[in-house]
Amino acid sequence: MNAQTTTELFEQLDFKENPFYENIITDLVENQYCIVDDFFDTEEVTMLKDSLKSKFEESQFKKAAIGNKTNEVVAKSIRGDFILWLNEAEAGRAESLFFNKINSLVAYLNKTCFLGILTKEFHYALYPEGTFYLRHLDTFQNDGRRKLSLVCYLNEEDWKPENGGELVIYSEENGVEVSKAIYPMPGRVVIFESQVLEHEVKPVKTARLSITGWLKTR
Repeated sequence: MNAQTTTELFEQLDFKENPFYENIITDLVENQYCIVDDFFDTEEVTMLKDSLKSKFEESQFKKAAIGNKTNEVVAKSIRGDFILWLNEAEAGRAESLFFNKINSLVAYLNKTCFLGILTKEFHYALYPEGTFYLRHLDTFQNDGRRKLSLVCYLNEEDWKPENGGELVIYSEENGVEVSKAIYPMPGRVVIFESQVLEHEVKPVKTARLSITGWLKTR
């Protein structure tokens, strides 16, 4: 028995099923998306929200564009959010907390579903009042590495449907298109297949805060 085989056997023996992650996997398999309430608790949401607001007030954000770095265009008629890319290596206390939870999920997905997620990219996002993001798909013609899209909402606890800003995911059931409106409640995380599900952000009536990003293969 070689060293690699021994390591793999020990990893299998150490594995413990996580019911919380298993529910996420079940929803992704059955629906191609999942909604996870309270993925982050109230204290964690407050930390991340305060960090986002502080960085926005320091003018660290920039107007979001469409396309990837090789084909990037700012188009206000398509999307209206402002973003700040997060660097895990330079993460502060709040951002480190976020990445630790995401890394735990990624490790579990790779071990149980063999997704081959190797990299990730995330940014803070702030949608001012009146902004939106038209229907689109989270993949590019010249880059198909995005496997799963993930949105974490950092809004106030009293967020109401009339505040707008809902995420609408479009899917197909029995050959008929259906849509699912998901409101950006604090601590809620939405995960969906990047290359399959089109989606949009409806017009915002109160500033909408989130962390948005992608889990990517090679």
